[in-house]
Amino acid sequence: MTGLELLGLLMLLVMLGAIFIGLPISFTLLFLAGVFGYIGMGERVLSLAYLQTIGIMKQDELVAVPMFILMGFICDEAGLMERLFRAFRDLFAPLKGALYVVVIVTATLFGIAAGTVGATVALLGIMAGPMMIRAGYDVRMSAGAIAAGGTLGILIPPSVMLVVMAPVLDISIIDLYAAAFGPGFLLSAMFIAYTLIRCHFNPKLGPPVPVEERPESMRIVLWECLVGLVPVTVLTVVTLGAILAGITTAAEAAALGALGAILLVVGYGRFTWDGLLKACYSTMATTSMVLLLAVASNVFGAVFAWLGTATWMTNALLASPLPPWGTMTLLLTLIFLLGWPFEWPAIVFIFLPMLAPVAKGLGYDMVWFGCIVAVVLQTAFLSPPVAMSAYYLKQVVKEWNLRLIYRGMADFMVIQVICVVLVLIFPAIAMWFPGWLQARRDADRKAQIEYVMPPKVAAAAVVGGK
Repeated sequence: MTGLELLGLLMLLVMLGAIFIGLPISFTLLFLAGVFGYIGMGERVLSLAYLQTIGIMKQDELVAVPMFILMGFICDEAGLMERLFRAFRDLFAPLKGALYVVVIVTATLFGIAAGTVGATVALLGIMAGPMMIRAGYDVRMSAGAIAAGGTLGILIPPSVMLVVMAPVLDISIIDLYAAAFGPGFLLSAMFIAYTLIRCHFNPKLGPPVPVEERPESMRIVLWECLVGLVPVTVLTVVTLGAILAGITTAAEAAALGALGAILLVVGYGRFTWDGLLKACYSTMATTSMVLLLAVASNVFGAVFAWLGTATWMTNALLASPLPPWGTMTLLLTLIFLLGWPFEWPAIVFIFLPMLAPVAKGLGYDMVWFGCIVAVVLQTAFLSPPVAMSAYYLKQVVKEWNLRLIYRGMADFMVIQVICVVLVLIFPAIAMWFPGWLQARRDADRKAQIEYVMPPKVAAAAVVGGK
């Protein structure tokens, strides 16, 4: 190890120590990059910081971040989750474990529309918690279902985490979105299957919704389903459909999604200027946090790479005696452990650029790698000692003991670990949809080329276009 590489390693260790004692992440990164960069390269560190800042601000993908965040906050104002929850509660009322299914399905669809975790867990706790207590539902399973369902928002598109992860890994947002669908809906199905199986063998864990709380007629059920499901479907088609079909960029689709969310607020008769301003202020605060961290981590990463420590770490991991799957398991375990003390923006912006070259050097597809990292980070939301979902839930359902909430989350975390293993063993779970989209794009390109070229030349042009 050279002197500069040792300096970079020292910078990394100081950064970890400073963040663990509670110093602000963004300013810590900028300060350390400035100090250690000046020691290693002199005044050139200022030019490097300037170029890195300009470069990241020119990334078109990041324009989608404030729009998707605004869309999520406006969906909260529109009461979209309340509509969804009532619709599914009426629909699944006679089923054993009905409220578990309602919570997870609502969280899945609301995650598509809003892509948030804290708001989803809190709103589900407010709506489902008292109802589960009155119906005599098991506290442990109830807390686990709400917390686990709420975390689906960071995995199922249009997730803000996936938006910022794509440029970090230098991959297409469309492909990463497509890859996240398989694991996201697989996890949702596994959660539902787990609760239904347990309630089938032990109905006391989740009895049907009491008769007095059910709607009086099927007409009411159909109306609630119509009002609750159609808006979400339309909003999903407007955002995700436009992106996956290649009609719009992620930023353009995010703007359409935010506009659609505003129209939903108007349609539900809940539009107020105060509510819109509140959503805009919250969007501004969250976006500023994410983008400042993006700039700071980019400058820190550039200095770290210039010092040569990033290359040294990559080569050391690639030279380890572990087989490729063993090294990948080590990387994912490290990301999982980092998810305890750090929020996902810090991991994606700071640590992922250090670990991604190792996965690429091992020959793994970077779209698949980004998808599996997203699943692991989602699992970290349910793992102590931090497990932010537990604190969100405890704030709104004070009757539930924090220890029981943790135990309930642990049951669902086991399911998530199983999902990670399945995606590792069967990469097609994540990659079938991106592969299908690529085949469609190739077919469209071939059809367009055949208008002006002979078939054999067209086929060669399609292969070369990949």
